[in-house]
Amino acid sequence: MSTPQPQQISINELDLSQLADVRQQLEQELNHLSNSFAQLRQAQAKFKACIDSTAEIKPQNLDKTILVPLTNSLYVPGKLCDAEHVVVDVGTGYFVRKSRAQATKYYTDKVAFIQSNLEALEETIQKKRDNLSYILNTMQSKIQAEAQPVKKS
Repeated sequence: MSTPQPQQISINELDLSQLADVRQQLEQELNHLSNSFAQLRQAQAKFKACIDSTAEIKPQNLDKTILVPLTNSLYVPGKLCDAEHVVVDVGTGYFVRKSRAQATKYYTDKVAFIQSNLEALEETIQKKRDNLSYILNTMQSKIQAEAQPVKKS
Protein backbone atom coordinates (compact mmCIF):
# COMPACT_ATOMS: atom_id res chain seq x y z
CA MET A 1 0.00 0.00 0.00
CA SER A 2 1.51 3.33 -0.98
CA THR A 3 1.58 6.28 1.37
CA PRO A 4 -0.43 9.32 0.31
CA GLN A 5 1.63 12.21 -0.99
CA PRO A 6 1.33 15.49 0.93
CA GLN A 7 -1.01 17.89 -0.75
CA GLN A 8 0.60 21.09 -2.01
CA ILE A 9 -1.31 24.34 -2.02
CA SER A 10 -0.12 27.53 -3.64
CA ILE A 11 0.43 30.38 -1.21
CA ASN A 12 -1.52 32.66 -3.55
CA GLU A 13 -4.64 30.50 -3.08
CA LEU A 14 -4.73 31.09 0.68
CA ASP A 15 -6.80 33.87 2.22
CA LEU A 16 -5.37 36.42 4.67
CA SER A 17 -6.28 34.50 7.84
CA GLN A 18 -4.63 31.34 6.50
CA LEU A 19 -1.57 33.35 5.48
CA ALA A 20 -1.45 34.84 8.99
CA ASP A 21 -1.49 31.32 10.44
CA VAL A 22 1.36 30.25 8.14
CA ARG A 23 3.28 33.42 9.07
CA GLN A 24 2.81 32.71 12.77
CA GLN A 25 3.99 29.12 12.34
CA LEU A 26 7.08 30.26 10.40
CA GLU A 27 7.86 32.87 13.07
CA GLN A 28 7.64 30.20 15.79
CA GLU A 29 9.90 27.87 13.82
CA LEU A 30 12.38 30.70 13.22
CA ASN A 31 12.39 31.56 16.91
CA HIS A 32 13.02 27.93 17.87
CA LEU A 33 15.78 27.52 15.26
CA SER A 34 17.42 30.77 16.34
CA ASN A 35 17.42 29.62 19.98
CA SER A 36 18.93 26.30 18.93
CA PHE A 37 21.57 28.15 16.95
CA ALA A 38 22.47 30.26 20.00
CA GLN A 39 22.69 27.17 22.21
CA LEU A 40 24.97 25.43 19.72
CA ARG A 41 27.21 28.52 19.64
CA GLN A 42 27.41 28.42 23.44
CA ALA A 43 28.30 24.73 23.42
CA GLN A 44 30.95 25.37 20.79
CA ALA A 45 32.43 28.17 22.90
CA LYS A 46 32.57 25.85 25.93
CA PHE A 47 34.42 23.18 23.95
CA LYS A 48 36.86 25.81 22.67
CA ALA A 49 37.42 26.88 26.28
CA CYS A 50 38.14 23.23 27.14
CA ILE A 51 40.79 23.15 24.40
CA ASP A 52 42.38 26.26 25.91
CA SER A 53 42.22 24.81 29.43
CA THR A 54 43.84 21.57 28.29
CA ALA A 55 46.66 23.55 26.68
CA GLU A 56 47.29 25.33 30.01
CA ILE A 57 48.17 22.10 31.78
CA LYS A 58 51.96 21.96 31.60
CA PRO A 59 54.58 19.75 33.28
CA GLN A 60 56.26 22.79 34.88
CA ASN A 61 53.06 23.32 36.91
CA LEU A 62 53.32 19.96 38.68
CA ASP A 63 52.80 20.19 42.45
CA LYS A 64 51.92 23.89 42.20
CA THR A 65 48.73 25.12 43.82
CA ILE A 66 46.12 25.95 41.18
CA LEU A 67 42.46 26.94 41.22
CA VAL A 68 40.25 24.10 40.01
CA PRO A 69 36.90 25.16 38.54
CA LEU A 70 33.90 23.35 39.98
CA THR A 71 31.43 25.62 38.16
CA ASN A 72 31.77 28.80 36.10
CA SER A 73 31.95 30.87 39.26
CA LEU A 74 33.26 28.46 41.93
CA TYR A 75 36.93 27.49 42.15
CA VAL A 76 38.75 25.50 44.80
CA PRO A 77 42.49 25.26 45.42
CA GLY A 78 44.19 22.07 44.31
CA LYS A 79 47.53 20.67 43.23
CA LEU A 80 48.32 19.37 39.78
CA CYS A 81 49.66 15.84 40.21
CA ASP A 82 49.52 14.58 36.60
CA ALA A 83 50.30 16.94 33.75
CA GLU A 84 49.85 14.35 31.01
CA HIS A 85 46.28 13.22 31.69
CA VAL A 86 42.96 14.98 32.17
CA VAL A 87 39.43 13.90 33.00
CA VAL A 88 36.98 14.57 30.15
CA ASP A 89 33.23 14.84 30.58
CA VAL A 90 31.86 12.78 27.69
CA GLY A 91 28.22 13.45 28.58
CA THR A 92 25.37 12.15 30.73
CA GLY A 93 27.57 12.05 33.81
CA TYR A 94 30.36 9.92 32.35
CA PHE A 95 33.98 10.97 32.69
CA VAL A 96 36.96 9.44 30.91
CA ARG A 97 40.68 9.77 31.65
CA LYS A 98 42.51 10.86 28.50
CA SER A 99 45.92 12.17 27.60
CA ARG A 100 46.10 15.88 26.90
CA ALA A 101 46.50 15.15 23.18
CA GLN A 102 43.47 12.84 23.17
CA ALA A 103 41.42 15.40 25.07
CA THR A 104 42.42 18.17 22.67
CA LYS A 105 41.47 15.98 19.71
CA TYR A 106 38.15 15.08 21.36
CA TYR A 107 37.27 18.73 21.93
CA THR A 108 38.49 19.77 18.47
CA ASP A 109 36.28 17.09 16.91
CA LYS A 110 33.33 18.34 18.97
CA VAL A 111 33.94 21.93 17.80
CA ALA A 112 34.10 20.77 14.16
CA PHE A 113 30.92 18.67 14.53
CA ILE A 114 29.04 21.60 16.04
CA GLN A 115 30.36 23.88 13.30
CA SER A 116 28.91 21.61 10.60
CA ASN A 117 25.58 21.57 12.45
CA LEU A 118 25.69 25.36 12.76
CA GLU A 119 26.24 25.72 9.02
CA ALA A 120 23.32 23.41 8.21
CA LEU A 121 21.12 25.19 10.74
CA GLU A 122 22.10 28.58 9.36
CA GLU A 123 21.04 27.44 5.89
CA THR A 124 17.68 26.25 7.25
CA ILE A 125 17.16 29.53 9.09
CA GLN A 126 17.86 31.48 5.91
CA LYS A 127 15.33 29.39 3.96
CA LYS A 128 12.72 29.98 6.68
CA ARG A 129 13.44 33.73 6.57
CA ASP A 130 13.03 33.72 2.79
CA ASN A 131 9.72 31.85 3.16
CA LEU A 132 8.55 34.31 5.80
CA SER A 133 9.49 37.24 3.60
CA TYR A 134 7.54 35.71 0.70
CA ILE A 135 4.50 35.18 2.95
CA LEU A 136 4.67 38.78 4.19
CA ASN A 137 4.93 40.11 0.63
CA THR A 138 1.97 37.97 -0.44
CA MET A 139 -0.07 39.20 2.53
CA GLN A 140 0.79 42.79 1.71
CA SER A 141 -0.24 42.30 -1.93
CA LYS A 142 -3.57 40.78 -0.87
CA ILE A 143 -4.23 43.63 1.57
CA GLN A 144 -3.48 46.19 -1.12
CA ALA A 145 -5.69 44.35 -3.61
CA GLU A 146 -8.57 44.36 -1.13
CA ALA A 147 -8.06 48.05 -0.43
CA GLN A 148 -8.33 48.96 -4.15
CA PRO A 149 -11.75 50.35 -4.98
CA VAL A 150 -13.73 48.14 -7.34
CA LYS A 151 -14.32 49.88 -10.70
CA LYS A 152 -17.90 49.77 -11.99
CA SER A 153 -18.49 49.36 -15.70
